[in-house]
Amino acid sequence: MKNSSSHNKKSRRHNRLFKWLSPGLFIKRWLLISASGFMLAVIGSAIWSKLTPVYRLLSFTANILEFLTTVVPSYISGPIVLVTGIFLIIWGQSRTMGSISDVLGVDKDKKLVDMLLDRRRLNRGPKIVVVGGGTGLSTLLRGLKEYSSNITAIVTVADDGGSSGRLRREIGVLPPGDIRNCLAALADEEELLTELFQYRFKAGDGLNGHSFGNLFLTVMSEITGDLEQAATASSKVLAISGKVLPATLSDVSLWAEMEDGRLIEGESNIPEAKGRIKNIGCIPANPPALPSAVKAIKEAEYIIIGPGSLYTSIVPNLLVPEIRDAIANADVPRIYICNIMTQPGETEGYTVADHIREIDRISKGKLFDAVLVHRKPPSAVSLERYALENSHPVDLDRHEIAKLNRRIVMANVMEEDSVRGHVRHSSSQLARVLLRWYSGKWQPKI
Repeated sequence: MKNSSSHNKKSRRHNRLFKWLSPGLFIKRWLLISASGFMLAVIGSAIWSKLTPVYRLLSFTANILEFLTTVVPSYISGPIVLVTGIFLIIWGQSRTMGSISDVLGVDKDKKLVDMLLDRRRLNRGPKIVVVGGGTGLSTLLRGLKEYSSNITAIVTVADDGGSSGRLRREIGVLPPGDIRNCLAALADEEELLTELFQYRFKAGDGLNGHSFGNLFLTVMSEITGDLEQAATASSKVLAISGKVLPATLSDVSLWAEMEDGRLIEGESNIPEAKGRIKNIGCIPANPPALPSAVKAIKEAEYIIIGPGSLYTSIVPNLLVPEIRDAIANADVPRIYICNIMTQPGETEGYTVADHIREIDRISKGKLFDAVLVHRKPPSAVSLERYALENSHPVDLDRHEIAKLNRRIVMANVMEEDSVRGHVRHSSSQLARVLLRWYSGKWQPKI
C-alpha cells in the first residue's frame, strides 16, 4: 500500500510538472525570456569588468570543460552535467511556485498550476448574459460558472416580499434578495457564502427575519450610492467571477390585471391572487435601463432567458424597454429555459407555447431562437405532491411551437428529491446542455 501511495504521489507530481508546459499558460515563453536575460546579464557583466573581448570568457569556459573531459570522459561527464542542470532548473522552479502558492494561500488540494489553467480556461469562455430572477437564475449561474467567468446576470428588482420587501419599505433601497442569491452562486466559496448570506436573524426588533446578505448589500448600497455599485463592490470584496446587475435602478412595482377584472398590485401579491393573468405592467411604466446592463447585452456572445417564474421573475426585466430591445436586436444565439412545472397563480394550465406567446406579447417581438424543455417527466411521488398544489408538468405542444418559429432543445436537465417530491433544474446538467447547444456540437431538431 505504501509503495502504491508513493507511486501515485510521484505520478501526480510528474503530471503537475508537465502541466506547466501545457499551451495557453504563457509560462514557457517567459521562462525562455528569463533564461535569455540571464545569459545577456552574464555577458554584460563580463564586458563591464573589462573581460573584453568576450572570447576570453568563452575560452576560459572551454578550458575548464576540456580539463573535465580529460578527467571524466565526455560521454559520462556530459550527461551528468546535463541532468544536473535540468534537475536544478526543475527543482528551483518547483520551489518558486510552491513559495508563491503559500503566499497566495492556494488550496493544498489544488495546486497553483491547476488554478492558473482553470482561470485561463474560464477567462476564454464566452460572454454570457443571463436574464431572470428568483432561485432559477442562481441555479443556472451555479452551473455556468464552471464554463466561463465572463457572465453577466441581469436581475429583476420588483421583489416586495420578505426581508427584501421590508428593507424596501423601511429604508427605501432596491430589493437586494435576487442579487444576493446570484452573488452567492457565482462565488468560489459558494457553499460558505450561501450559508452566510442566507443566514436569518432570529432575534432583535429590527433584525428579526432579515438575512445577513440583504443587510450586507443594503449597507453597501448606502456606502457606494446605489445597488449597481453595491453589487460591483461586493463582487470585488467577495472575489466573485462575473457580474450581477439590476435591470433598472428605478423603484419598480408590479401590477397585474386578472381575467376577472381584478387589479393586483405588488410582486408578492400576484401569485396569491389565484387567478389567470390577462395583462401585466409596472409603475413607473417603461423604467430606464441600467446602461451597463444594456452594454452587457450588446457585447454578449450568448443570451439566456430564465429559468424562473414567468410573470414575477422574467417578465419584470422585459418591462424595461431598453433591455428587451437590446435582446431583440442581438445577433447572437438566444435561448429561453422553460419551467418544468406550471406555477399556481401564474401559469396554471400553460403549455410551453403559452410561455413563449406571453413573452412575445409583452416584449412586442421575438426575443429568442430556441426553447429548452426538460424531457423526462418527474416521478409519481413528485407528480402527486405537485398536483395537491394544482401544479403539473408544462406540456410540450410541438406543433404550436413550430408555428412560433422556435427550435426545441430537449434534454434531461432536472434533479429530483425523491423523498420530499421536489423537482428543480440541475445546475450542472443545465449548463452542460446550454454550452453544447451554443458550441454547435449538438444540433436540436423540432
